[in-house]
Amino acid sequence: MNWGACGWRHAAGALMIAAVAVLPLWAACSPAQAQTQVQSWPQRPVKFVLPFGAGSATDVAARLMTDKLQAKWGQPVIIENKPGADGLLAINAFLQANDDHTLLYSSSGSFMAHPYTLAKLPYDFERDMTPIARVTDTVLTVNVPASSANRTLNEFVAEAMARPGKLNVTGAPGVPDFTLNYFIKTRGLKVQKIPFKNIVEAATALAGNQIDFLLTSAAIVQPLANAGKIRIVAVTSRERALFAPDIPTVHELGFGGLAVETTAGFYGPKDMPLALREKIARDVIEVVSDKAITDRLLATGQLVRPGGPAELAATIKEQSELTTHIAKALELKPKN
Repeated sequence: MNWGACGWRHAAGALMIAAVAVLPLWAACSPAQAQTQVQSWPQRPVKFVLPFGAGSATDVAARLMTDKLQAKWGQPVIIENKPGADGLLAINAFLQANDDHTLLYSSSGSFMAHPYTLAKLPYDFERDMTPIARVTDTVLTVNVPASSANRTLNEFVAEAMARPGKLNVTGAPGVPDFTLNYFIKTRGLKVQKIPFKNIVEAATALAGNQIDFLLTSAAIVQPLANAGKIRIVAVTSRERALFAPDIPTVHELGFGGLAVETTAGFYGPKDMPLALREKIARDVIEVVSDKAITDRLLATGQLVRPGGPAELAATIKEQSELTTHIAKALELKPKN
């Protein structure tokens, strides 16, 4: 399958997993046996590995789905949060498992920029991560401390221009941080980039005035925004977010360089049968289409856009092309 111009193929052959992979049972089955196993899946607890900590957009969505999926599957669903290393901790845990009962639930922002930011990739996206289901698009927000004198994005940019090197900024790992670099370069801003292992900690630092600007998902900042400790000054989506209709988009403000969209979805191990992926996708789509869950996701800044393996693959292709555009503007080339 061609994943677009993002350069995923440049990472081929770079898988650096020390353990010897154990082939899933279905890999050696006859077609009839494989079909029987698809129908009987799951046969033991299912694990969702997430590249973000508790309270992130992906974590919120995963926990909302858990109860209904457990009831549907008749097996426990375990959530394993593994934030850090720009998503690699979670991706490596998923790859090492190499098991059709261990799924990666991740935002595309966790891996889309990897070919341009990592000298050596420990995985090949096309080979090792098989699309299962698209779940939500994550609304990202531009945020400043509530106590900041900058009440708008325009005012922040003006201060950054007037006080070069004095303001600290952070973007969520992956594509948000990649997009922030693009914004900084195209606007000619001189600011200090501050890295955080856990983006929830970055939101706390913003509320405490330790940083001056944060680009991350709405789910991360909403509790602090509701408490009056953070001010959301813009959203990065094409249209205003339903949960915050009074907050302008970056497009309206003339800062299209900050536009970024990421998609959360499920991925299975390499060679996972299409029939099994479609079965899981149907169950996930049914669960997230429940109005109670849809409403709760909307309230946390997530747009429910469920789809199967083909829809997720098409979405990743589209987003990879945008990532390539940003990489070219930053004069970056695939490092693998």
